Amino acid sequence: MKLTEFELKVLNKLKHVPRGRVTTYGALARSVGRPGAARAVGNALNKNPDAPITPCHRVVYSDGRLGGYAGGAEKKIGLLKGEGVGVKNGRIVDFKKIFYRF
Repeated sequence: MKLTEFELKVLNKLKHVPRGRVTTYGALARSVGRPGAARAVGNALNKNPDAPITPCHRVVYSDGRLGGYAGGAEKKIGLLKGEGVGVKNGRIVDFKKIFYRF
């Protein structure tokens, strides 16, 4: 699958989010210079050819809800919990504490 320049930027920037932390679609969009492109970020993540090495499971909604994951919600929850991120009722526990700002 051929990725666009924007998609490559998103996936490369995402590699900066460390284990045990999460960021948001909007924060990721802002970090690549496209502040209004949160949905486009989600589309780019859906094309991620290297998941979970390129950790798209670490991207959530701005209110701490999980958001989508090509591998399914249970897989996303499992990956996050494996990194020490708490998930309860479809939301990140202590979201503000573990939120990663670029």
